[in-house]
Amino acid sequence: MPHFKKLTPNLLVANVERSLAFYVDTLGFARGMTVPDESPLVFASVTGGAVEIFFNDAATAVKEYPAFAGKPIGATGTMFIEVEGVDALHDRLKASVKIVMPIVTQFYGMREFAIEDPDGYIITFAERVPG
Repeated sequence: MPHFKKLTPNLLVANVERSLAFYVDTLGFARGMTVPDESPLVFASVTGGAVEIFFNDAATAVKEYPAFAGKPIGATGTMFIEVEGVDALHDRLKASVKIVMPIVTQFYGMREFAIEDPDGYIITFAERVPG
């Protein structure tokens, strides 16, 4: 059996600079690498703790993955990111992002809320409730 070590979402986006700015300036991730080093970017990454997310320019990605041609950007799945301090994060973000699921304590012991990023990707931030 393989030993899985890490999962890094690799998102197709309409504008790499816009996504990078949202994840760094609004959500608080750290800027990672970019390709090229200066605008216009075709790739960028962000990190925060054990979380890393890639952004790929959709038009450029279609050249490498032709199956993406004509498909909408955004996903029907969500990214689920565990955090410490979910209430404080919610309070900090609520005025500047689109909240698509209000903060709630779920029956399975997680306190969570969800937002939508500029390309329609849904991100759920969650914290385990002591129980």
